[in-house]
Amino acid sequence: MDKFKLSYKPYGQNALLIEWPRMINESVLQDILRFKQLIAVDYPELEQIPAYNSLCLVARRPIDFEKLTAGIKAIYAKGFILPKRNKKVWRIPVCYDLDFGIDMEEFSLEKKMPIRHIIDLHTEPVYTVYCIGFLPGFMYLGGLNSALIQPRRSEPRLSIPKGSVGIGGTQTGVYPQESPGGWNIIGNSPVPLFNPSSKKPCMISVGDGIKFYPIDKSEHQLMTIQVETKIFEFKSYQSND
Repeated sequence: MDKFKLSYKPYGQNALLIEWPRMINESVLQDILRFKQLIAVDYPELEQIPAYNSLCLVARRPIDFEKLTAGIKAIYAKGFILPKRNKKVWRIPVCYDLDFGIDMEEFSLEKKMPIRHIIDLHTEPVYTVYCIGFLPGFMYLGGLNSALIQPRRSEPRLSIPKGSVGIGGTQTGVYPQESPGGWNIIGNSPVPLFNPSSKKPCMISVGDGIKFYPIDKSEHQLMTIQVETKIFEFKSYQSND
């Protein structure tokens, strides 16, 4: 597989930051995730935090930066070919009703396209999770149709409802908790993306896929009840793409 020029930097006393070229694409992300698998074999004690174009290795105690860097570089230099990774794709329902999509009308006017077309374009792709951060469970998703690219709002709101689905720049995502935010809100999902009481609080991982599908307001209400009574089933499927 193609290799990239990596940089290795200390990240405090207990961590090593590995950086790939500054670009957001699948080839970089797949290289990160495959390298992550190999590092786990030789360094199972290290916590690994992947993102757009970086991988942070975190130890429980101060590290010998030069020694660890040499070991990690040796793994990457050997070259590696791993089986193609099947992507787990999570299906997330979204209600685009104007009661939830508080920016949808303004978004529609600015884009000069009907709301139905915006929904079609937003639900068409299988998005890639490039990073999870900002809030626990907040996914930064790549793959947004270029026709929907929209800058963040000039004045962020102090409170965005939990489950709000927004567009910010070239990315889209779901607010897993109520929080401040500056993205353009076009809908809401009743699916809980972060549960601090669960053994795995966030079931979604970097590299997974997200497929949105539209629901109406009554379906949103029903799913909300199913979530509250713990009978809602969050579904995913395997993709070879």
